[in-house]
Amino acid sequence: MPPMLIKSDKPITGVDPALVPFRTLTSGARMPAIGLGTFGSDHVSHDVVAEAVKYAASIGYRHFDCASVYGNEEQIGRTFKAMFHNGLRRDEVWITSKLWNDKHGENDVISSCEKSLSDLQADYLDLYLVHWPFPNHHPPGCDVSARFENAVPYIHENYMKTWRKMEELVDLGLVRHIGTSNMTVPKLKLVLRDARIQPAVNEMELHPHFQQPELFQFVVDNGIQPIGYCPLGSPGRPERDRTPEDTAPTEDPVIIEIARHHGVNPAAVCIKWAVQRGQTPIPFSVNHYRDNLECVTRDPLSAGEMQAIAKLDRNCRLIKGQVFLWKDGQTWEALWDVNGEITPP
Repeated sequence: MPPMLIKSDKPITGVDPALVPFRTLTSGARMPAIGLGTFGSDHVSHDVVAEAVKYAASIGYRHFDCASVYGNEEQIGRTFKAMFHNGLRRDEVWITSKLWNDKHGENDVISSCEKSLSDLQADYLDLYLVHWPFPNHHPPGCDVSARFENAVPYIHENYMKTWRKMEELVDLGLVRHIGTSNMTVPKLKLVLRDARIQPAVNEMELHPHFQQPELFQFVVDNGIQPIGYCPLGSPGRPERDRTPEDTAPTEDPVIIEIARHHGVNPAAVCIKWAVQRGQTPIPFSVNHYRDNLECVTRDPLSAGEMQAIAKLDRNCRLIKGQVFLWKDGQTWEALWDVNGEITPP
């Protein structure tokens, strides 16, 4: 059975969206510094995710991170339509979607974005990301050993053809900002060199056990806002993404002790740390919506607590991306340019 939303006879109490921190993009736009992720993994139905969006909006969330590959944008779109019909203005909400790997072709980018706009029942997107830098894709629910038969490595010339169409989406007014996701420093250097419209954000895995200090600092230094997925260590990620060496930041004794001191759950500490560090976490939860939102509006972590969490980095990547590899015998590290150079073909 999929997890169900907690029901209560008590009145829903929300958080004033004006109290939620925000990030100012280079355009001057203000993006809420915490959002609701909408990837329900393999165990949360599309309708439950849409209900989560509805509930989150009712208590003050104004940032929603969507993607075509999640398969739930149509359901979320019905929720958005109802929200706007009931008085929430479109310009009060930040909506992100993403271009999936099988739509990198120059003739596919605009139509894929238009499909997301139609499904989400929005006339524009605040942010549209290239979900992965590879056109390699896979069937839903496949094993990590699955490989796309036409898989290729990162080819910068091809990526920039995709990026030019992303830029065209801005020119057409369909998208306000464009960004990257699952990138590395050497790949981003090339994009920054060649792009007409610079990436507004880079979405990347970020949590206390995987802090990516080099990439984090690089994007900040280049005026790119870091958005952090898996901010809680993704306890609900698919089984195929789990390996024996994985660790859970919410189970870290340091995080647990800080949570005890503040009287919150460990997840709230991870969220507080993320926002105070300068990244925008996008947790998905069916239980702790209000806690995750409220915790960034009060009772900040001390400098000492922030320093203690900074020391917890274990370089523990949880979303390794094995299904996007392009030849036999590779390990997942090939996707992430761990030697500081783009992995050769």
